[in-house]
Amino acid sequence: MTDGPFIPADRAKLVERKTAWARERRAPAGRTGDPDARRLPPGQHRVRDFPVLDLGTHPNLNPRDWRLTVEGMVATPTVYSLADLAAIPPFEVTADIHCVTAWSRLDNRWRGVATRDLIAEVRPHDEARFVIVKGYDGYTTNLSVDWLYEPDSLIATHWEGKPLTREHGGPVRLVVPALYFWKSAKWIRSIRFVARDVKGFWEARGYHDVGDPWKEQRYG
Repeated sequence: MTDGPFIPADRAKLVERKTAWARERRAPAGRTGDPDARRLPPGQHRVRDFPVLDLGTHPNLNPRDWRLTVEGMVATPTVYSLADLAAIPPFEVTADIHCVTAWSRLDNRWRGVATRDLIAEVRPHDEARFVIVKGYDGYTTNLSVDWLYEPDSLIATHWEGKPLTREHGGPVRLVVPALYFWKSAKWIRSIRFVARDVKGFWEARGYHDVGDPWKEQRYG
């Protein structure tokens, strides 16, 4: 689980490029002329589109069949369907997102379920300090539980008023705007609460365990 999915040869170069980029900590020069520059973390530039970055696999999930398993060190392990999520009070937030590859997109409108509300339902044990998030593509990432209590973190089903598209992680993805976007796993399949930190796919390949864009925590 710590090493993430097997990467076929035709996608290995993508992994190599992103790993090398993070190690070199490259960033575009300057943000001159952008009135929203103060909202951009160091080394970031603003984009208007929504770039698609992944490991080259887009799981084709039928929304009716999608399930999210929340398990591990919790009092109430639960498997959620989309209908189950819809029964939880809806949550909407507008938030900026920042990718480790140096682009930022401002004022994204998300809708779904606040992660703090999901946590309240499953009731993690006091010893559960981290989560391992896994996607249907086999991707994994690790997070401190504290980041799921951030006021704008959510399990997202909609972006800009429409259901999430497949290339952006639909039908459901994690969104943690406070961290670089590789922490916001697409096609989310499971959240496991654990006592000790376990590196996810990119973290095992040298990316930072936390990934705070304001501290430029790109590469560990």
